Amino acid sequence: MSTYLSAEVQAGFDAARKKALKQRHRLRVEADGLSVRVVRFLDDGFTLDAETAPRLPGLVNLYDGSKHISQCLVVATDEEDGEMHYEFKRATPVTDQAPVDYYQSEPTPAGLLGRPH
Repeated sequence: MSTYLSAEVQAGFDAARKKALKQRHRLRVEADGLSVRVVRFLDDGFTLDAETAPRLPGLVNLYDGSKHISQCLVVATDEEDGEMHYEFKRATPVTDQAPVDYYQSEPTPAGLLGRPH
């Protein structure tokens, strides 16, 4: 049995693989008004389709659907199999509260009721 595939068949397989990877994730990256779908999310970064991926600036925002997940500082590292790999230099999770700059030992009550006199 032969394992040789013609260039057209191989191109079709590659296109189908890319399409399946894009549909699997809801993750997207936004930077400078551009929104690009993430092909694969990795522990140390993510990949985008090399043909449509712009040269992203260092600071990007990562979204899962409409939910803002994190703000990331990224650097493009390499291109492999039609995917551009971006590596995290920093990934800060987004929270709905401002960070406190002091230690809170335990939750404090919002107010105390005094004794009637």
